[in-house]
Amino acid sequence: MSVATDTSFIHFTRTAERAANQVIAAYSTSFGLACKLLGPRHRQHVRNIYALVRVADELVDGVTAEAGLSYKEQCDALAHFVEETHRAVKLGYSSDLIIHAFAQTARAARIDESLIDPFFDSMRTDLGGRTAAPAAPLRFDATAHQGYVHGSAEVVGLMCLRVFMRDENIDDGDAAALQHGASRLGAAFQNINFLRDLADDTTRLGRSYLGTSEHLEDHDRMDWVRTIRAQLADANAVIPLLPRDARAAVRSALSLFAALTDRIEHTTVDELYRSRVRVPDAVKAGLAARAVASTWMELHR
Repeated sequence: MSVATDTSFIHFTRTAERAANQVIAAYSTSFGLACKLLGPRHRQHVRNIYALVRVADELVDGVTAEAGLSYKEQCDALAHFVEETHRAVKLGYSSDLIIHAFAQTARAARIDESLIDPFFDSMRTDLGGRTAAPAAPLRFDATAHQGYVHGSAEVVGLMCLRVFMRDENIDDGDAAALQHGASRLGAAFQNINFLRDLADDTTRLGRSYLGTSEHLEDHDRMDWVRTIRAQLADANAVIPLLPRDARAAVRSALSLFAALTDRIEHTTVDELYRSRVRVPDAVKAGLAARAVASTWMELHR
C-alpha cells in the first residue's frame, strides 16, 4: 500500500472519529464527561462504541418514523445498518463514518459477533414493537426484559471492557469477575434509564420495559431501586481490577447513576410518568471530581 493511501485512510479514520465525538456531544453530556476521565488509549474507542449504539438507538426510537419512512422501510434501514456494521468489522472500512469508527475499535479490541449480534437483536425488538398508532404499550415480562437488557446494555458494557483490557494479562478468575461487573453495570444503567424514561417510552414509543402491568406502582419502583443498587454494588466491587486509566471514568459514571437512583427513590411513579429525573451539572462535576480523587488515593496508598 502506498504512503499516499496510508495517509488518506488515516485522515478518513480521524474524520470518522470526529463524527463519533459529535454524536456524543449532541446526545450525552454525562457520558462525554466520563469519557474525558479515560486514559487517551481508551477514550476514542469508547466514544466510537457509544456513537454506533446511539445512532442505532435513534434509528429505532423514532428518527426514521419522523422522517416519513414506512414500517418496512424502517426495518430495511436497520437491516442495512446491521449488514454494513458486520461488513466494516470484517474489512476495516465503511463509507459510513460512524460505522467506520466503530469498526476500527471492534478490530482493535476484538469485539465480535458474540457482542454485536445481541445488541442488534434488541434493536430489532424495539422496531418490531412499533406500529403506526400503537393501541397499547409493548410489554416486557421478566424473561423478555432480561434478554432485552443483555442485548441493549450488558453487551455494551462488555464491549467497553474489551477496550479497557485489550493490552492486559489477567487470570481467568479476575476476567470472569470483570465480565460480571461490566454486565451488571450496563444492566443498572439501562434499568435506571427505563425509570427515567417512563413517560417517553410509554406515551411516544408505546413500550413498557419494566413489567406487564398497565401502570407501574410505587412498590414496583422501589423493587427496581433495590435491584439497581445491587447491580451497582457488584460493578463497584470490581473497579480495582480495571486498568488504572479506566477506573476514574467508570467510578464517575457509576456515581452519577447512583445519584440518579437516589433521586428516583424519592420521586413518585406518577411524577416519573410526567417528567425525567436529572442530576444538575454542578452535581455531576462534583461526582466526577470525587471519582478522580478516590482513584488517585487508591493508586497512591
